[in-house]
Amino acid sequence: MEFTEDTDCIIQRYAQGYFIMANETGVLGWYSSCQRALIPLDENFHYPKSLQRILNQRRFSVEINRDFLGVCRGCAERETTWISPQLINIYYNLYKQGWAYSFETWQGNELAGGILGIAVRGAFIGESMFYKVSDASKVAMVKLVEYLKKRDFVLFDAQLQNPHLERFGAYKVSDIKYKILLRQALAKNCVFGNTR
Repeated sequence: MEFTEDTDCIIQRYAQGYFIMANETGVLGWYSSCQRALIPLDENFHYPKSLQRILNQRRFSVEINRDFLGVCRGCAERETTWISPQLINIYYNLYKQGWAYSFETWQGNELAGGILGIAVRGAFIGESMFYKVSDASKVAMVKLVEYLKKRDFVLFDAQLQNPHLERFGAYKVSDIKYKILLRQALAKNCVFGNTR
């Protein structure tokens, strides 16, 4: 499938169940998976008890798109990353057109961590997450799930499973099941706006 940076084409591909990644040489392409990792938006979502204490202490404030590029760069700054400079530019264009969002945790005026994703109607497709301060991305995850539930989102797609996501109740579904859930999500008209 030929890759294009046209926003309409990109959103159409997400709506078909694909996601963007860069290969080892940095070339972008469209990918899908026979199994997709989802974050539950119901009672199956859970997190370590130690995190509840941090949430109670309110160490972090939560913002949306206060520093979108800062979150993109934070997600890219790791030893192994699929987020190339070209992909950051694509995310930034999607952000300017109201498709891409950063859900951020802050300590005062310092960006502590965040989650980068694409919102298409009732689906939120998580692209990446990062932290500079311990537990900042975990707090972002809990607050993002609360936020999506309040706005009746159907799907929180984490794309690929890993041990970190499993601690929040992430589970895998087949590609067929994912496409069914995605269709249900796209039938909703959810709005991803401010943190109020």
